[in-house]
Amino acid sequence: MLPTPSTSHVNTARVYEPAEDSFLFLDTLSSIAESSFLKAQLGQDSEPARDDRVNPSPLIVEVGIGSGVVLGFVTAHAQAILGRSDIISLGLDINQYACKASTQTVELACRDVAHGSFGGSQSTGTGLFLTSLNADLTSAIRPGTVDVLIFNPPYVPTAEVPQTSNNHGNGGKGEEETKYEENANLISLSYAGGTDGMEVTNRLLEQLPSVLNAQRGVAYILLCKQNRPEEVVQRIRQWGSGWTVNVVGCSGKQSGWEKLQILRICQVRLGGVEN
Repeated sequence: MLPTPSTSHVNTARVYEPAEDSFLFLDTLSSIAESSFLKAQLGQDSEPARDDRVNPSPLIVEVGIGSGVVLGFVTAHAQAILGRSDIISLGLDINQYACKASTQTVELACRDVAHGSFGGSQSTGTGLFLTSLNADLTSAIRPGTVDVLIFNPPYVPTAEVPQTSNNHGNGGKGEEETKYEENANLISLSYAGGTDGMEVTNRLLEQLPSVLNAQRGVAYILLCKQNRPEEVVQRIRQWGSGWTVNVVGCSGKQSGWEKLQILRICQVRLGGVEN
C-alpha cells in the first residue's frame, strides 16, 4: 500500500479536509487496473530509446486541488502509479488558501517518499511538482496540454453556487463574524454544486475537449448519485465516437445520495484498445 500524504498542516476552517471522496481517488488511481491503464496510456520509463518529441513528460493537473492529498499522492508515487517519474504536476484552485496548503502537501509528500521517510528505501520515482495556481477551473491552462486531469468537484446539490469573493465590505459586522462568514464561504466553494450538484462540473465538462491532450489525455471526475451519473455518461458519449467513458471507481455505499463514482473520460487512440 502506498503511503498517504500528510495534511496535518492544513487549516480545515478554510480548506476542504480529505474525506471519503479524496480517498476513493487514491484507491482508484493506485489500483492495479487503473495504474496499468495509465502506464499504457502514457508510456513507461522502461520503453527503449523513447523520443521525447513523441512521448514528452506528461502533465498531471488537479482542478480544485484543495488540501493537495490526491495530487501529492500521484506526484510522490509517480513511478508506481503512472510508470514514469518524469511527470510534471500542477494544481489549480479558486481558493487561495488551498493553493498555499496544497503546495506544502505535495512538496512534503515528494520529499518524504524521496527520502524514505515512510520506512522504505529512498526513491527516485517522484515526479516534479510546479505549483498550485489560484484560478477558476482550467482558465490558466493552455489548450491540448493536459495528459491527466483530476477533478473532485463541488458535487452536493444546493440552491446555488456560492460567489468566489465578497467585495461588499463587512456590512457593519464584527471582525470575528466577518472572518467566520469568509471561512464558511471558502468551504462551501468546495462542496456546493448548485442544481443537481452539477453546475461547476458541467462547466468543467465543457472545457475538457479543449484542454486534454488529443493523443493521450484522460480525465478522472467524481460524481455522487444525485448528480445523475448515468445521464452524464450518456451526454459524454454523445460527444462523438472517439470518446469513451467508464466508471472506474465506486464507494462501498449502495444506497443514499452520497454513493460516489469516479468516471474516466478519454479519447480512444488510433490502434488503441479501450479498457
